[in-house]
Amino acid sequence: MDQVVITCAVDGPIAVPSDNPNLPYTPEQFAEQAKAVYAEGASVIHIHSRGADGLPTSDYGRTKEILDAVHESCPILTQLSTGGFFPYEERARLVELKPRMASLNLCTMTFGKFEFRNPPLEVRKVAARMMELGVKGELEIYDTGHLEFALRLLKEGLLVEPLQFSVVLGVDGGAAATPENLITLVKRMPPNAIWQMIGIGRANLPLTTIALAMGGNARTGLEDTLQYTKGVPADNPMLIRRLVGVAKAIGRTPATVEQTEQMLQLPKVNQAVAAAV
Repeated sequence: MDQVVITCAVDGPIAVPSDNPNLPYTPEQFAEQAKAVYAEGASVIHIHSRGADGLPTSDYGRTKEILDAVHESCPILTQLSTGGFFPYEERARLVELKPRMASLNLCTMTFGKFEFRNPPLEVRKVAARMMELGVKGELEIYDTGHLEFALRLLKEGLLVEPLQFSVVLGVDGGAAATPENLITLVKRMPPNAIWQMIGIGRANLPLTTIALAMGGNARTGLEDTLQYTKGVPADNPMLIRRLVGVAKAIGRTPATVEQTEQMLQLPKVNQAVAAAV
């Protein structure tokens, strides 16, 4: 497929503005960066909510302010994170904001210095609610067992094909950032699955390049890498510009928002549910 979905993960659940001053945290900054990365070729923005102090938050009202600001700024598709290290109930409630997509983290794991809790019964409840709301699940898989659990949810009727996977490699506690691990995971996906590569830190550019050559989609942004090159702070537009350049160099064209909706087969908003909420 010549078109490629380029996603920008603009902030993430860990870094703070002192780590990189280009991290957005006000609704206005999220809107500005959404507009900037959309202009560079991204069709999806992946968002972790931030409080007025610049720190990650799962606050429902603050997250709504950020989403509303992004939606008003440009046509980019929103993908809201339900990850992070907050109580699971708070994270799960964010799907009620009805973004076009939201992350569905599948398994509890060690995540650097933290424990990333995703209890299986609660994950099932969130998956079911996302189906009701018409929110497409972005299935984040950090290791082989996460993929197996996603396939189990598919058999249970809690996910709808085509499955949309994000292969996340390089997290301390997950699978290593190697081409071999990427190939292994992609081979084990259903034949109609849609997938993107997320490489952490120094692995971001080489692994997204490999993914593009394999026909997959790709993500970059300050969540995934805070530096453009060693010792040079990154910003989101420059990261998207570089990734788009790599894609074009091998004959792949960044998908428009409309093409992305078709490629990912995003569900239409459930008007009955929307009216009731």
